[in-house]
Amino acid sequence: MTNDQYRILLVDDEDRIRKLLHLYLTREQFEVTEAQNGQQALELALSKDFHCILLDLMLPELSGEEVCQEIRKVKDTPIIMLTAKGEETNRVDGFELGADDYIVKPFSPREVVLRVKALLRRTSEESFSKKSMYTKDLIVFNRLVIDNDSHKVTIDQRDVTLTPKEYELLLFLVKTPDKVYDREDLLKFVWNYEFYGDLRTVDTHIKRLREKMNKVAPGSGQMIATVWGVGYKFEELT
Repeated sequence: MTNDQYRILLVDDEDRIRKLLHLYLTREQFEVTEAQNGQQALELALSKDFHCILLDLMLPELSGEEVCQEIRKVKDTPIIMLTAKGEETNRVDGFELGADDYIVKPFSPREVVLRVKALLRRTSEESFSKKSMYTKDLIVFNRLVIDNDSHKVTIDQRDVTLTPKEYELLLFLVKTPDKVYDREDLLKFVWNYEFYGDLRTVDTHIKRLREKMNKVAPGSGQMIATVWGVGYKFEELT
């Protein structure tokens, strides 16, 4: 798939930022749709299919947090938050609502483009690489099954709905059962770039992943085990 086949929803109430990012994204052949307030963004996000949403946090009518929260009720579209709020607690709040990445203003437009490309690559490369294969790429445990062709996760034969980043995190852990990874390793291998000390990003995603697993099958979140003072690992439950 070429970049012009990727549809990006760009949401920001500042004309200057929208024009600048629109310019850089269209240079890379992305198809860009703009929204300048939260209500317009939500209507577009729910009525059309986008491959990625660039979502400003501070918006009129509906905030970026509200928009993200409403989108996550029905869609798993990758979301990158754009915000002038640089404090760690604000970043964690964004991830808890379902954002997949977070960029703090002021930012380089080139950085935004690179982040978009990285996120799209991670969320799509598996499906494209499997097109010519006839056998399913399945990871099967006693209670957990991951169909990596369709990015489908089931526990006790019940579907678990995950965001792209939650799926990547779970998939990474289950590929090496009982191997412990510290937060720095997970940031490096799952996020593919450094967060420079923002290690709570990992904790937030682990928490949300466990909650979603437990909601489908109570107690199943224990498969994502905490090794105190070290990090996290996947262990199979009987």
